[in-house]
Amino acid sequence: MSEFFDHITPEHADFIARQPVFFVATAAADARINLSPKGMDSFRVLDEGRSCAYLDFGGSGNETHAHLAADGRITIMFCAFDQPALIYRIYGHGRAVLPQDADWDALAGHFTIERGVRQIFHIAVDSTQTSCGWAVPKMELVEERQTLRKYFRNDDPASRLQKYQDRNRSIDGLPVTPPSLLPYR
Repeated sequence: MSEFFDHITPEHADFIARQPVFFVATAAADARINLSPKGMDSFRVLDEGRSCAYLDFGGSGNETHAHLAADGRITIMFCAFDQPALIYRIYGHGRAVLPQDADWDALAGHFTIERGVRQIFHIAVDSTQTSCGWAVPKMELVEERQTLRKYFRNDDPASRLQKYQDRNRSIDGLPVTPPSLLPYR
């Protein structure tokens, strides 16, 4: 049976910290629903569970940023693939925090910023929900992929920054504010 909470409890924060992957869902009017898997130790619970944040690495698109700018709604889902079974959702409203924003440094201090980080998504928690997860298969984590880190180790930061500037629209044509500088030194 599912239960709702008004914040991320310490017990659920511990559950989140053990999960190697989470899923992010956003939507905006007249746009596709975006659903993306995330990993790389990129999620943090903040403000005694009243907010949370995750690092966003550059990739194939920037739909989450576009949807949050247009609508603000976001759902994060954590799913246990081991025992005990559990699905945990965070419902909230989020925004992109870019390296040029005044609150970047304070938020970035919760993470290890590495090459490829494009922005941090900060989410105000509206509610959370647990559900059983009994139909989710048990699986083992073999290892974290290093492909994205390798890619960013070998890329040219100036070219990447230009790509971000050129990609100022989502796949549905919604505006995206690109970073004006890179977050690592």
